[in-house]
Amino acid sequence: MKKLLFLIFIPFIFSCNPSKKLISNNEDLLVFYPIKKNIYTHISFLQTETWGKVACNGMVYIHKNKAYVFDTPADKEGSELLLKTLEENKIKLEGIVINHFHNDCLGGLAVFHKKGIKSYASNKTIDAAKKDSVEIPQIGFDGNLKIKIGKREIINEFVGEAHTKDNIVSYLPKEKVLFGGCMVKEVTAGKGYLGDANQKEWSNTIRNLKTTFPQIKHVIPGHGKVGGTELLDYTIELFEVK
Repeated sequence: MKKLLFLIFIPFIFSCNPSKKLISNNEDLLVFYPIKKNIYTHISFLQTETWGKVACNGMVYIHKNKAYVFDTPADKEGSELLLKTLEENKIKLEGIVINHFHNDCLGGLAVFHKKGIKSYASNKTIDAAKKDSVEIPQIGFDGNLKIKIGKREIINEFVGEAHTKDNIVSYLPKEKVLFGGCMVKEVTAGKGYLGDANQKEWSNTIRNLKTTFPQIKHVIPGHGKVGGTELLDYTIELFEVK
């Protein structure tokens, strides 16, 4: 598997208190923070040679005791803990959506598959995962994929190349929450790992994202602090071709 470089870990400062529903029993492996009452960031930790321990964001979306997860925790142990936490809260996991082919997105995918959890990703991600010899997502799509929990819709869409050629975003229209993954940068962040990036198109991709989902209120980046659309504007400026 390719060795990835990540942003230097900066401690998180959130505007809300830790969740009283999803609570990790080992915060060295996994931490939950609420974005809204039914939406959580799951934060796992990846040990890197270059920058030490790095925090990686994913998302959990819950509706009527059912859930979807967006990106796995960075490793097997964190993934097992996430599944155990959902089970203890009697929340049925309907599936997992993978943002792109790097191991901070699918490093624990085998754990989900062993539990019979369906996984979704773009066909671009599936092709890249096959070449990279990692666990391969099961259900592919081109363009976009809309899935539901009850009547709540989740839109997963490829809006252009940025951090990788396969990166997607996942948007919750009801709550106006975007999981942007690594194509979206925390304000003040550096450019991070660029080995699979399309820097020339990155800013245009974020502009397309803003046009596609103009009502976004909350943005979860792949690493770093959750915020609003200022993260999108910062990312555009960071990668603007001058």
